[in-house]
Amino acid sequence: MKTFCGRANPTTGSMEWFEEDEDYDYHQEIARSRYADMLHDKDRNVKYYQGIRAAVSRVKERGEKAIVLDIGTGTGLLSMMAASAGADFCYAVEVFKPMANAAVKIVEKNGFSDKIKVINKHSTEVTVGPDGDMQCRANILVTELFDTELIGEGALPTYEHAHKHLVQEGCEAVPHRATVYVQLVESKRMWSWNKLFPVRIEAEDGEKIIVSPSEMENCPGVPSVCDIQLNQMPSGDFTILSDVLSLHTFMYIDASKSCPFLLTSFLLLVYFSCTVHELIPKVLFIKPFQWRDHWMQCVYFLPNEEPVFQGENMYLTAYRDEYSVWYKLQKAREENKADVHVESPVCRCQAHLLWNRPRFGELNDQNRTCQYIKSLTKVLKTDSVCLCISDGSLLPVLAHYLGAKQVFTLENSAVSCSVMGKFLKANHLEDKIKILEARPELLTSSHLEDKKISVLLGEPFFTTSLLPWHNLYFWYARTAVTRHLASDVTVLPQSASLHVMIVEFQDLWRIRSPCGTCEGFDVQTMDDMIKNSLNFRESKEAEPHPLWEYPCKSLSDPQEVLIFDFRRTVPQHCLSAEGSLNLLRKGKSHGAVLWMEYHLTADISISTGLMQISNDKGNCEWNPHCKQAVYFFSSVIESETLTDLPSAVTYAINFNTKTGEITMDFKLL
Repeated sequence: MKTFCGRANPTTGSMEWFEEDEDYDYHQEIARSRYADMLHDKDRNVKYYQGIRAAVSRVKERGEKAIVLDIGTGTGLLSMMAASAGADFCYAVEVFKPMANAAVKIVEKNGFSDKIKVINKHSTEVTVGPDGDMQCRANILVTELFDTELIGEGALPTYEHAHKHLVQEGCEAVPHRATVYVQLVESKRMWSWNKLFPVRIEAEDGEKIIVSPSEMENCPGVPSVCDIQLNQMPSGDFTILSDVLSLHTFMYIDASKSCPFLLTSFLLLVYFSCTVHELIPKVLFIKPFQWRDHWMQCVYFLPNEEPVFQGENMYLTAYRDEYSVWYKLQKAREENKADVHVESPVCRCQAHLLWNRPRFGELNDQNRTCQYIKSLTKVLKTDSVCLCISDGSLLPVLAHYLGAKQVFTLENSAVSCSVMGKFLKANHLEDKIKILEARPELLTSSHLEDKKISVLLGEPFFTTSLLPWHNLYFWYARTAVTRHLASDVTVLPQSASLHVMIVEFQDLWRIRSPCGTCEGFDVQTMDDMIKNSLNFRESKEAEPHPLWEYPCKSLSDPQEVLIFDFRRTVPQHCLSAEGSLNLLRKGKSHGAVLWMEYHLTADISISTGLMQISNDKGNCEWNPHCKQAVYFFSSVIESETLTDLPSAVTYAINFNTKTGEITMDFKLL
């Protein structure tokens, strides 16, 4: 059997359906799971074990049998903790069949088959009774159903169903409550992920300013939470405006205490005079003593900037539905409207649908914009006819303001056409820049008013791109429009290059590292299952990560491995490179990082990856607006000194021009 899977095609810039083996989805889901990350979380595991022991002890002290319901058991770890703590029987519910099968083996391997029953169902489908999945209702409820936002994985409806149908009234619950803490901050950097700032351009006829449409200025944005590793945000990038406050508590011990849609209205005392942009609730269910990637910090953007002053009283109201939370900040509490439900934020301007948060940050990066302005100034002439190929780019506006005679922008989607139309209207450029909604290969001379393109522009940026080289779709589009280009056409960027570097991660390695044992329980079966699925395909592929959030140090110098010349069409033959990277620092070789650099002109380049190696220790600074490609090594070798092996890493990298994909192989010598 075969299955169809949707993914981006780098040669067309579109989402397409590809035929895959029937096992593809199965292995992909296992390979990309973060079970290992959670099991490496020592702080989480120890505290769960303490809570479970206490709950079992309280039930036993009442003279009752301890019957445990573990929802979302995963490896069965929490059930084994309960059985080890003296529970009489555990029902371990796991809906994902491969994980449920692994849990059965792990439970048996650790000698708990007589005390733990694994149920491969969604908890809402579990039955209770003599012929049911559970013989009786449980009196201890154990769960780990939490994401960064706390309720995003459907924790609340799951708890509500369990209390109604699966557990006894007044049962013990681990955890029994979770509290969300909140702090108001001002941060231009974080606000730049949500709104587009005015762009200033020094042109020959004076300063020009690109402004956002009012619809975008007033748009509340998208409802999804922005979760980040906040400890990687420099403290100078935000100003604290209030104390940390306990905003609301979710009770898991009793379904009748589930929170209504209006969670709470809280009085804030502002002690800095500033403009508030966002608030940062921090889920402190388990305090962040150690690194973890399964629970991070949340940033919630308020719909608009709100000026606040020292000593001023502000009221913050939190709202929720079953899966998300949102907030409203106001200066005076409206008593008669306290119970009015405020709708979840939904994008009305379409820009938040076209651009994700890193893309907003990229467009707001004034240093990056200056590089494009310098490059355009070098190549534009008064008679230049420009064609821009990128999704929702500001390059067409820059080109017009810098003196191009005629500017066309080729947009691949109705959304990007709509957003660009609003931008042109807001800046009174509707008759200066022509939007073309057409595929590059379908572009005709009439689209271009029978003109030849003298300057072809691209950032390049395309919304379907996941890995750094997916934006090479610009090269394929450039090839498709060749007949419309002047013989002496200038292409900006003129080329791109792929770079690679060997690194040691401070923490990110944990998501791929086997566990072996966890709190004394053997979970090797899970390690083997994940390794098997990685070997199906994922172990030979790179995956995207925003490395500004995940510190690492370089063990080798960065090296250019492939060059893509946009001044020429895509060749028919594949591009390949082989070589080696000498290891210059001692450390653990966790993997290789790959990124693209775009050479706008002969002397101006922009990196999507490494910005600099900041010190002798090899600490790296990464482009904060892009995800880099990480290729994890299947085995990690640690060198204590520079004379230790391995002394180098060899690589073989191949760019398939027919598929637009890059394959790679690394060997530790």
